[in-house]
Amino acid sequence: MTESERSPRGSRVAVGVSPDAGSAMVADRVVAVIPARAGSKGLPGKNSLPVGGVPLIVRAVRSALAASSIDRVVVTTDGDEIASLARAAGADVVRRPQELAGDTASSEAALLHALDALETASGAAPELTVFLQATSPFIDPVDLDAAVRTVLEREADVVFSAVESHAFLWRAERRGGGAVEGVNHTAAVRPRRQDRDVEFRETGAFYVLRTDGFRAAGHRFFGRVAVRLVPDAHAIEIDTAADLELSGAIARIVDASRHPFVDVDAVVTDFDGVHTDDTAAVDTLGRESVRVSRRDGHGVRRLREAGLPILILSAETNPVVAARAEKLRVEVAHGIDDKAAALVAWAERVGVPLERIAYLGNDLADLPCLAIVGWPVAVADADPLVLDAARLVLERRGGDGAVRELADLIMTTRTAGGN
Repeated sequence: MTESERSPRGSRVAVGVSPDAGSAMVADRVVAVIPARAGSKGLPGKNSLPVGGVPLIVRAVRSALAASSIDRVVVTTDGDEIASLARAAGADVVRRPQELAGDTASSEAALLHALDALETASGAAPELTVFLQATSPFIDPVDLDAAVRTVLEREADVVFSAVESHAFLWRAERRGGGAVEGVNHTAAVRPRRQDRDVEFRETGAFYVLRTDGFRAAGHRFFGRVAVRLVPDAHAIEIDTAADLELSGAIARIVDASRHPFVDVDAVVTDFDGVHTDDTAAVDTLGRESVRVSRRDGHGVRRLREAGLPILILSAETNPVVAARAEKLRVEVAHGIDDKAAALVAWAERVGVPLERIAYLGNDLADLPCLAIVGWPVAVADADPLVLDAARLVLERRGGDGAVRELADLIMTTRTAGGN
């Protein structure tokens, strides 16, 4: 029997586990399967590495969950960390055997193993299998839905993500000697872009497969094959450290172009540089005062009235921090040296998992907290290292409505989700 684990948000029978008495067997029509090995020679721990503050496996799960056409998301892995991240993001987990976890094991073998486990649990295989690769960090749910629709409407048996290619390709000549020869052109004829047949470069991000055809063929290309063109910015595939660094830079642009649905159950913020503009006025008696935004106060009130626990967490020991927290009617912990430890203790006390918390920061002291929450968020004028660590960079600067901006995004998400 295949060992498997169900996401805590799920309600269906766990993959590979016999249902309890009275439980209903459920067969899903469209299932996304994400193979994610723990090992990687080129980039160790690749599938768990963060891009824009979000682990690659979590990005893949969230993209699949956001596609309205996908009924269920399954991650097949041999790694404990990957399994934990996947479950927290909302996916089911199938533990693959070691013989399917080595460098020579194919993705197809992992997919077929996961499909067998699904069929054992539900009594039927899905009509469509959506194969996603976590090493492609910018999969757009819109593209997934379009590809699924094409296969469901029987316009194709397979749809894969691609970009148009107009490159002149070369390869080494068989006789060697360092010489090369043209692949899609000749030395004498190099047609203009508009005069050439369209070619497509496979991105590796996703493949939508009719399940019965995939099982019969044993590989991902069979029957009628079509492409779903995706933007060039979404086509990057991470294999090297350089790819990872480039993806981090692209993430700020790509993620900002999509509406950020900030799905959290609690909010923690720094104070200086977040609720304030990180400056202070000092009078002749040495007393400090700071400038805050009334808009932030309205945002905090919305969150508080919605029942979200809120904490202001600051390293500064200053009466103004406590005074502002009292005005906002939220908890405060200031004069804290180890902010991450304080955050963990508070999360345990209020009963909210770290992955369901948004932390809003601006400076280097916030990095440990940003690294452990599900939604690391930065104000627009944050330190560059904080911007790199953030999953979301706000448009507002500290002290200029950044807290309100985050609050509005959270409330919009809760309204859209029916919370």
